[in-house]
Amino acid sequence: MTTLIQGGQVVSPSGAVTADVLVDGETIAAVGAPGTLTGDETLDATGKYVLPGGIDAHTHMEMPFGGTHSVDSFETGTIAAAWGGTTTIIDFAVQAKGTSLLSTLDKWHSKADGNCAIDYGFHMIVSDVNDSSLKEMRACVDGGVGSFKMFMAYPGVFYSTDGEILRAMQQAREIGATIMMHAENGIAIDELAAQAVAAGHTDPVQHGLTRPPELEGEATSRAIRLAQVTGSPLYIVHLSASQALAAVAEARDSGQNVFAETCPQYLYLSIEDLAKPDFEGAKFVASPPLREKSHQADLWRGLRTNDLSVVSTDHCPFCFKDQKELGRGDFRAIPNGMPGVEHRMDLLHQGVVAGEISLGRWVETCSATPARMFGLYPRKGVIAAGSDADIVVYDPSATQTLSSATHHMNVDYSAYEGFSLAGKVHTVLSRGRIVVSPDGFHGSPGHGKFLSRELNQYLN
Repeated sequence: MTTLIQGGQVVSPSGAVTADVLVDGETIAAVGAPGTLTGDETLDATGKYVLPGGIDAHTHMEMPFGGTHSVDSFETGTIAAAWGGTTTIIDFAVQAKGTSLLSTLDKWHSKADGNCAIDYGFHMIVSDVNDSSLKEMRACVDGGVGSFKMFMAYPGVFYSTDGEILRAMQQAREIGATIMMHAENGIAIDELAAQAVAAGHTDPVQHGLTRPPELEGEATSRAIRLAQVTGSPLYIVHLSASQALAAVAEARDSGQNVFAETCPQYLYLSIEDLAKPDFEGAKFVASPPLREKSHQADLWRGLRTNDLSVVSTDHCPFCFKDQKELGRGDFRAIPNGMPGVEHRMDLLHQGVVAGEISLGRWVETCSATPARMFGLYPRKGVIAAGSDADIVVYDPSATQTLSSATHHMNVDYSAYEGFSLAGKVHTVLSRGRIVVSPDGFHGSPGHGKFLSRELNQYLN
């Protein structure tokens, strides 16, 4: 059976054109002028956008953290993603100290295999840099995992020294891989946090106050210099602060292969949310922390100038009850992470409505660029003949109000409770299969396939 998506505005980074899209099986067979194609079935997209499926390049399903784990499984998390117009996630396999990268990758494959409702790939978190793990990086690349995340934060857990980062970057340069960096000065942050608790300051807002933007800016600059020395490409994850953005912009202006993403929470939420009374602020504890609202305009500008290339979610949900509450009396024990995989496409469309970004830039930051950055283009990230039929029919005239009562993420609160948005997903196809329609969810766990990714297509 073929399906003709008819009458919609097909959106790419260059803008929107009225066109019909023919889907045959799992792929797009043709894109043509209105009325030039025929199909066995027709899906009317009149008055709607036709987008390449969203690619969320930063999620944490079933992630262990602080004695607990994020509450979305690969099943529940990918179903929620599909509801929000995301048809591919790239999750993180988390190396524990003393374990191998390949055994870690096997473990994450076993978690995801047969459980995902949409297609998925993996990055690898490297927390134990040694001769063996450095050699295994090449084997990971051979297995379709060509991006490696490291941490300048979380001493004693994920933290790597500058020397360890240097060694990993040297290996990444050698094998063509990309180093992803959580750039915060964890040593200084831990000292500030200890001082705050010793002084009796234990509320959630202290999470933000003890992780100042200057320490994100410092770590970002340091990571950039290490990448410069080694010749390694660098991708800064979840950038939140103006100081960090300035460092990225300077590096990119000089021609260095430095890229960065931000997340919707840093565009819409602020430290005021962390300061909510009665421990409500714990719902908004993530790292880097939410910033003063003054940073938001700089982040939107960064998206317009491409100093911020990608919007991901860092989806890492912990329930308020029993999980976030572990930090009552000591903000350091609040699990770090927020839910968001379901709302990224809608929240960034709100940026289009508000005039912050163009329609084409919306698709570019949420689909086309992550596809190229992480070796999936043109299989993903574009409406074109031969590409996977990962397609979102999006209704810009619809309205919705975000709420934990209606979202599909497996978490007991919404970080965007009560947000009124213009625009809503109408229909979602994953490899040609309708998984979301106005009638409900029609997908199934196990439909999603593992994506063996190529290297960064901006560099290789």
